[in-house]
Amino acid sequence: MLKRILCTLLFLSFLSACVPATTTVAPVQTATPAPETEPANWWRDAVFYEIFVRSFYDTDNNGIGDFNGITQKLDYIQSLGVNAIWLMPIHPSPSYHGYDVTNYYNVNHEYGTMADFKNLLAEAHKRDIRIIIDFVINHTSSQHPRFKNANSDPSSQFRDWYIWSETDPGYKGPWGESVWHSSTNGFYYGIFVANMPDLNYNNPEVTKEMNKVAAFWLTDIGVDGFRVDAAQHLIEENTVQKNTPATHEWYRNFYTEYKTQNPQAYTVGEVIGAGSSVIKSYTGDQLDHTFNFEMSSGFVNSAKGNSNSGITSAYKFALMDMPDFNFATFLTNHDQTRVMSVLNGNVDKAKMAAFLMLTTPGTPFIYYGEEIGMTGQKPDEDLRLPMQWSADPFAGFSGAEPWRAPAKGFEETNVSSQTGDSNSLLEHYRALIALRGLNSALRTGEANLLETKNTGIFSAVLKDESETLIILANLTDTAITDYKLNLSDAGLAESAYSVETLLGAEQAKDVAGSVDYKPFENLQPYAMVVIKLNPK
Repeated sequence: MLKRILCTLLFLSFLSACVPATTTVAPVQTATPAPETEPANWWRDAVFYEIFVRSFYDTDNNGIGDFNGITQKLDYIQSLGVNAIWLMPIHPSPSYHGYDVTNYYNVNHEYGTMADFKNLLAEAHKRDIRIIIDFVINHTSSQHPRFKNANSDPSSQFRDWYIWSETDPGYKGPWGESVWHSSTNGFYYGIFVANMPDLNYNNPEVTKEMNKVAAFWLTDIGVDGFRVDAAQHLIEENTVQKNTPATHEWYRNFYTEYKTQNPQAYTVGEVIGAGSSVIKSYTGDQLDHTFNFEMSSGFVNSAKGNSNSGITSAYKFALMDMPDFNFATFLTNHDQTRVMSVLNGNVDKAKMAAFLMLTTPGTPFIYYGEEIGMTGQKPDEDLRLPMQWSADPFAGFSGAEPWRAPAKGFEETNVSSQTGDSNSLLEHYRALIALRGLNSALRTGEANLLETKNTGIFSAVLKDESETLIILANLTDTAITDYKLNLSDAGLAESAYSVETLLGAEQAKDVAGSVDYKPFENLQPYAMVVIKLNPK
């Protein structure tokens, strides 16, 4: 079944016939034109791939990844089955990470030229791959010309673009950090660090400028949208420093603005720690999506702990507050310990985490290297190490010493070694993404949890107008026979069903009633199953 799914993906993507799962994926030879019209809400059917440009692929052998490197690897990205990319900050910045911007109208010269970026965008669009970029609007760099001018002269025309106080107000930030920073002319507010002064969105000129920046990237350059960094911290109200009414009102106006520029532009907001109740407050008239950290924890914790409690809890909150699962999902991102490190290198658990995410409705985001099991722990630089392409020197990332050394073990853990190996994590991701692409209920279906009578088993029903699917997983490393699925609350028609196993090694039993359904007598360790129900 795994082989069949892989073949179907490759057929739909760019080959004229299926290839075996053990065959290396052939590169795309002829790019397909971008569609003339955008499908409505295309992001509901997307799978995103998050890329740190500095670490993805270096084409000019200076140890730093570049736009041309991503362009050269579009065939690989397409072979995964993903159809959208999020690029971490690409603007000029004095920092390696780019989250302190000095010029919103240009690209980081270390990554290439604007022409290089436009070429990447064009080549991606030929493959029907959309690109969104990080939109760092909460703050600028302290090296931004306007902040330097405001800091040096209290009468500067840009003074009110930032937030100032003659004395230190004394209160701390959400993490106990200092948020008021001394300067030669008073104190300025920066919720993160001193070299990232917050912009003052109570000044209409700041909003006007950021709307202009958004229009430049959407209309002049042609990106498909934005990932909004630190979205909840935009406007403070005294000591309330996140999710304020003024912040929500600003996004309502911004939503109207960017949808006027491009009705199919997409924004996804980073609201750190957000669960479904907070997501609900942003979705619909402010941001298209918000990342669901609650769901992320559910995926990872259930995979790590061999128990359904984490994902069941996240599902229940989603069903209560966001039952359409209209949010962005992920395992871990560039600020967090990589999922493979959280799972202590256990490939079976990494496969399980991927299964839970990619069989849950919502729009999934995969952090580069996650699909091959890259590891990484703090400091932040080690969460963003060079992509591991091969066992060649420097992991095949560059022909020169990289900006930071690749992770240990890259000789065994890399794209080349896993490509074509049907048991590898990489091919597991490809199979799951293919399955997701072929079955709409996995993307936007109505979800219902199933009682399993065993904490080691997770199960849910996903259905839409075209199909009904049962998701079933043994989260443990031992075979389980003591379980039963209760279908009585799944909203199924009162009839018997024949079944088709879309993912899994065995054919499941037909459904004869609404309770005590046991598709397999013996559910193998780490079994991951998708069953399609067909009314008789």
